[in-house]
Amino acid sequence: MKEKKGSLSKRILENWQLYLMLLIPLVLTLVYKYIPMYGIQIAFRDYKSSRGLTGSEWVGLKWFVRFFTSPNCIRMIKNTFLLSLYSLLWSFPIPIILALLLNQLRFKKFKTTVQTILYAPHFISTMVICGMLRIFLSPSGGLINLIAGTSVDFLSEASAFRTIYIASGIWQDAGWGIIVYMATLAGIDASHYEAAKIDGASMFQRIRYIDFPELLPTIVLMLIMSAGGLMNIGFEKVWLLQTDLNKVTSDVIAVYVYQQGIENAKYSYATAVGLFNTVVNIILLIVVNRLSKKISDDVSFI
Repeated sequence: MKEKKGSLSKRILENWQLYLMLLIPLVLTLVYKYIPMYGIQIAFRDYKSSRGLTGSEWVGLKWFVRFFTSPNCIRMIKNTFLLSLYSLLWSFPIPIILALLLNQLRFKKFKTTVQTILYAPHFISTMVICGMLRIFLSPSGGLINLIAGTSVDFLSEASAFRTIYIASGIWQDAGWGIIVYMATLAGIDASHYEAAKIDGASMFQRIRYIDFPELLPTIVLMLIMSAGGLMNIGFEKVWLLQTDLNKVTSDVIAVYVYQQGIENAKYSYATAVGLFNTVVNIILLIVVNRLSKKISDDVSFI
């Protein structure tokens, strides 16, 4: 034990600059992630700003019961889950496919141009994106209606909201999502492709037997990260695209928390709803993490 302690202290002294650099993110994580968790108790109190956090009355699960018995509870949970799930199912594979296809391009200038075009929408703010969507989908003079020769108010159609949300998300973020996958593919030794070409492998065979196996660990990692935030629907876009007529499918937990917490100043109730959402995300993260390990262990045919 003494030798281990001595060797540990020796390594710290020899590499103190690295440990000092490591200390910075640790302190930031502690200050901004863990210390604020103390405020979770607001969800179990009848919080009054005049009484403070610890002075407010303890009410236990009162706010959770109120949420689960509210008339729109099931609808909000269903909308949040379905919108997140559909977004994951449609949005997650697109960057992978784009990265695999872009990696096959051999004309560097053309490849760079395509990448830039795909990246560009990510830098447009959500408010501008929603403004563009409202113009494109306008029943009077909107681009979509002009092409289709109709005058449909798509944003007032509850059945169209999820399609609009998911499609706009793919357009905005798919290009940015390929960066991690392109970085992984860039690390593949070029001799593998040369050997595959000599053996007569087609483009799709090279993708299947060279590119995809290299991407698989990254895909699993990104899937775990995406699933961990499955219930975290982007508040801004839903809020900006929501109308009274599409609330049947656009009424999600994030917007409800904002309305109750910021607009109605029901801090305890909003915290309880947000805490429920977080707990669901943690459970999903654990489940997907275990499933992904089994899948990655079983994928031996590639």
